[in-house]
Formats: sequence, structure tokens, C-alpha cells
Amino acid sequence: MHLLHVIGSPRTQRSASRQVANAFTEAWKAQHPEGTVDELNVWETDLPTFDGPVLEAKYAGIEGRPLDAVQADAWRTVHTLAERFRQANVILFSVPMWNFGIPYRLKHLIDVISQKDVLFSFDDRGLNGLLGGRTVVTIAARGVQLGAAFPPEQFDFQTAYLTMWSRMVGITDVRVINVEKTLAGAEQDHASRNEASEQARELARSL
Repeated sequence: MHLLHVIGSPRTQRSASRQVANAFTEAWKAQHPEGTVDELNVWETDLPTFDGPVLEAKYAGIEGRPLDAVQADAWRTVHTLAERFRQANVILFSVPMWNFGIPYRLKHLIDVISQKDVLFSFDDRGLNGLLGGRTVVTIAARGVQLGAAFPPEQFDFQTAYLTMWSRMVGITDVRVINVEKTLAGAEQDHASRNEASEQARELARSL
């Protein structure tokens, strides 16, 4: 068993999403003592700019044209990042909500790896994901709780986006744990983190 933890928060030790994700990881490792864990921190990973040779390589592949040496080298970077997802049985996202969505560095990673014949393919039937059989766990941190003025079904572009991406690459087993009200004072922050951490441990023991 192999767990990939994609770290979407730059807050290191102060991050609520990372704290809850760490609780999940510890419980998962206890459940799978021979399992391995890979951490992909989007704030510390050199993500390729998606233009120039990388972009040309993308469209060469779609159009069935051979890649030149520069394009092939650029495309290897895409495959190297995507391979970390292909190797995982469980993909764990720890991600804060930024402006109702996800941080731009996490979106950058997803835009790089989500390519035809890398994580999905398509034909006359539509999209065909290539990561079926895996589980995605999203730890979604929010400073406030989305309430009546911002109903989640309309304004939650954080978990909705990651659930959509999971389905696009063929993953239908998606679990979400929210940790909310982290900006509502120290007492509420502590309680929210503890509650979400216990949910994470319980989920990890079931996977």
C-alpha cells in the first residue's frame, strides 16, 4: 500500500489541513505498517511553467506528432510528477479554502499532470480516467463555516473541484473531511481541529 499526501497549504506547522492530514497519515501507517508515504508539497516542488516546450509537447501528443528532444525532455517532467499519483493507492489532499477555491499552486500542479494519456484518455465516448481503483481523501480547511448566505452547493469550489478532478481521472471513491471555523478564536480552532482529526483517524483505519 502506498499513500501520496499532496500538501496544498504553505502554513507548515500552523496549517489546520496539514494537522488533520497528519492525523490521518499516522493512523493509516498504523493500519498499514509496511505501507509507504510520499509527500508532495506544492510550495516546495519545482512545477514546470505550462508554456513553450511543455505546451508544444502536449499538442504534439494529441495530434500524433513525434516530440523533438526539447519537448520530450519537458514531457518527462510531466510524467515524473504524474507517476507519483499512479503509484498511490490512496491520494490525500490537505488543502485550505482560498476565495472559495483551492490555492493557485495546487491548481498549477493539477493543470500540469492532468493530460491525455497521462492521467486520462478520451474517445468518442468521452473522458476515460486512468486512475480507477484508488481512493481520494480531501482534508478541506476553512476559516469560517459556509452558511445560508453562501450555500456550499453554489459556493464550495474547493472540495467540488477536487471531486471533479478525481472523477476525471477515474476515481469514484472520494472522501471529504471539513475542518471549519479555524478563524473563530483559539478555542473553536482547537475544537474544530480535534474533531476533524478524530474523523480522519477513523477514516484511515477503514482504508
